[in-house]
Formats: sequence, structure tokens, C-alpha cells
Amino acid sequence: MTNVLQTMSTSDFLAGIAAIAPRFDTATYPQENLPADDWTLLTRAGVLLPTLPKEYGGRDSHQEMCRVVETLSEWNLPLGMYVTVITGVALRPIALWAGAEAKREVLPQYAGSDPMICGFASTEPGCGSAMSGMTTTFEEVDGGYRIRGRKHWQAFSSSAHWWLVSAKNDQGGEREYGYFIVKRSEGFRTLQPYEPLGLKVIDYGLNEIDAVIPEHRRIRADGRNLRPMVEMLMASRAMMAAMGCGFLRRISREAHAYADRRRIGPGPLSAIRFARYRLAAIDTSYAVCQALNHYLQTALDMKTDMIGAFPAVQAIKTVATERMLSAAEHYQQLVGGEGYRCESPTNISAQAFLDARVYTIFDGTNDLLSQQLAEYCLARTPGRPLSEYLANWALTAPAVAAHRLDLRFLDGELRQEHLVLAGRAIAYAFAISQVMRWAAETGADVDRARAAMEFLKADIAGVETEFGLLAAGVLDAKDGVPASPDEPPFSRSIPMPAEASRY
Repeated sequence: MTNVLQTMSTSDFLAGIAAIAPRFDTATYPQENLPADDWTLLTRAGVLLPTLPKEYGGRDSHQEMCRVVETLSEWNLPLGMYVTVITGVALRPIALWAGAEAKREVLPQYAGSDPMICGFASTEPGCGSAMSGMTTTFEEVDGGYRIRGRKHWQAFSSSAHWWLVSAKNDQGGEREYGYFIVKRSEGFRTLQPYEPLGLKVIDYGLNEIDAVIPEHRRIRADGRNLRPMVEMLMASRAMMAAMGCGFLRRISREAHAYADRRRIGPGPLSAIRFARYRLAAIDTSYAVCQALNHYLQTALDMKTDMIGAFPAVQAIKTVATERMLSAAEHYQQLVGGEGYRCESPTNISAQAFLDARVYTIFDGTNDLLSQQLAEYCLARTPGRPLSEYLANWALTAPAVAAHRLDLRFLDGELRQEHLVLAGRAIAYAFAISQVMRWAAETGADVDRARAAMEFLKADIAGVETEFGLLAAGVLDAKDGVPASPDEPPFSRSIPMPAEASRY
């Protein structure tokens, strides 16, 4: 079976995924952890193969990785995340950076039809996005490493067979970070399951690690800082465009169908002008994610080191996930009270909103990623206004020029609160450029593209308004509460100018 899948044409392979995906339709599929038998159906269809190198039984295709996740997300958004975590977060770093012995030991297990699962254990109870605060440690022992600590909110906390685990070593007075491939049976156990609001197909929980692993299962990565972890998370962040594209195709289709059949007085809901505005907002969110997905598939490559794509990935993740959540909320508002009912026979809006909600939080909160995007740009603008840099930067220049974007409100002193907002504005300008590129390269409907760009321009105007609120003193100290101290100028995890971007 695997050999047949490995040699199929791309069109035939993706047709097989498209044929099985409707079985997991979120309108009827149980909201529970994915059973092993159902995961077996998907592995037999080959959902993991695009991630794996051909020498280990895979198909080795960046574009197919994207298309598989897009297809699954249209029918079941959590299932798109399920596959993304295993492929883009856990297996990809092993395929790229592990030594030959570790690859031979682990990767062939994921090329077969067995329901194998692999996770990435990073977040801890005492630290979320600030991974420098992790307490999980590693130390060298005879023949390998001992890893001890606690992790939580790991996808597949109770079900993964293998783990990619991050840890640190402070011995000798100098911190070192490390990444290790750990088998569950070596000392990875679940202490407490968590109950998430959405993404029910994925199991989460609190885990304890006390494992000794052989030396060859340490990933080759620079241990001096956390930039390798940033790179390891970039593929999943970029895949938000594929997930958003599939998810919003479904939301747009279902919202229109609901509005057309729902009668309000003598006519359908879709005849009410503000209902039509909400439908337009959903459609433009879908168009934006289509454009970002086009960029993901044609300009990025998850089969290579992606650190050069840092700014594009930050922008993709923040804009795509905002669009997913915004569209889900518009859909729920259109449906009204029935949209607050899970397992409603008329719509999926309640579950869609619950599933989309977490996307702006997981994989790095959008606030953090927006700040880092602004910091990335500022690190490259010494002595120049930020607006001037954006007018000449390849990722935003087309939008600035074509739409005469006035971004001079970004040129003042930027405190931490300004950096978050500035990053959003930069991401929206990036998205406008990508909508322009998508329309030009695919022949997308001109009116759809224009509407998408108008909504994005309104988002930039909203950021400018928020700058005005800050200037009005809404964060000024009151009642003797001191203002927060200044933050360090740049995050330690963003690529600096020497690590030039080629994207």
C-alpha cells in the first residue's frame, strides 16, 4: 500500500485525501479525541507521506503538505491542526536536522499504515511563550542524555508514541538548549488530561518527563539561543494559511447557504443589507487566506531551513488566524441563537467559533508575533523612518505603492504597546501585497481581490486609530500605579540583520 502511495502522481494522491476527508465532517463527526482506527484510515491514505523523505518511504513534497492540510481543514479544522502538529512541528525537524541513525530509527515508522503519532513538547506550566523560562533540563550521562521536567498543553499528550522535547542545561555557568527525540516508553507520562474548549479531536494534558535516551537522538541545533525552536515552529505557523483557506472555504459556503434559506419575513436573511455585509466580510477573509496560502505554496519551502522567512511567517500566522476567528464570529452572528448551539442540525457555527478561537493563541500568541515582526523591521531601519523601510521592503512595497498607504504614524517612538500594534499594521500591508500577487498570478476575481484589500486597508486604519488612543494617554499611570518599565529593545529570538531574509 505504501509503495503505491509513494509513486502516485500528485493529483491522484490528493484525490485520495479528498475522498476520505468528508468522513470527518465536523457537522456529524463526534467531538472527541480521534480514535486510533480513524487515524489509521488517514495514515493509510498517506497524510504523513509528504513530510517524509523518499528514502524513508515518503513523498517529500512541500506543496502536498499544504494541500493535505487544506483539504482536511475544509471538513474538520481540528483535524487539519492534528496533521500539522505531527508533520510540520514534530516530524519535519527530525527529517531536517536529526542524524542518520535517528532518522532510520524513527521516520520509517511513520511511512507505514500503523497509526503512529509524534508530538513536540515545549510549553511548560511555568512558561508559555517565554521559553527561556523553561525548567525541563538535560544532562549528559553514560551513552546519552537524561531529560527531566514537566510540559503541558502538548498536542497528543496522552497518545503520542514519540516526542521531540526541548530542554536546557545551566551547568558550567553557561546556558545551553537542546532538542531530543524521546520514546514515550522511555519515561514520558501523562499526569493530568486537559479539557479544551475546541479542537476536541486532539488530546492535551500535563506531562512529566524523566527519560534517558541514547546520544544519537539529540537534534543537531545551535544550543546558544532559542532560534532553532523559532525555526521549528515556523512551518506550523505558516500552515495556518492552508488551514485558514480550507476552513474559510467551508464557512463561506455554509454561511451563504444558511442566509439564503433562512426566512426573515417575506424574504431571505441574505436580502438584509447588514447580513450581506457580514457575508462579504466572511468572503474577504477567505480571499485573504487564499492569497496567503498561495504565498505559502509558491514562495516558501518547509523542506528547507525557514529562518529567512521569519517576517513572512509571523505575518501569515497573525493575519490568517485573525481572519479565521473573525469569519467564524460573523457566521455565528448571522445564525443568531441557533449559532450558540453545538450539534445544531442547521449550522456548524458554534463549533466553528470554538475551534477557530484558539488559533490566535496557540503557536505563539498573535500579540507576541506582531511585536516580533515590528522588532524585525526596526532592527533593519537604523536612522530611517519605519514607514520608509516598509515603502521599500519587498514584502510590503507593492501594497504601499499601489494603495498609497500612509504609514507615517509608525515613525514615532515605539514602546512595547506600540510594537504590537505596529506589527499588525505591517502584517496587513504584507497581506495586501500577497492579495495583489495572488490576483495577478492566478487570475482571481478582481472584485474579490479588491474587497479583500479594502478590508485590510481598514484594518491598518484601525491600527492608526489605536495609536491615537495611546497618544491620548489611555495607558498613563493613575492612582499611583507606576508605568511598566521599558522592555529590552529587541526579542532575543528574532533573526537579526546578519541573518538576511530571502523571502
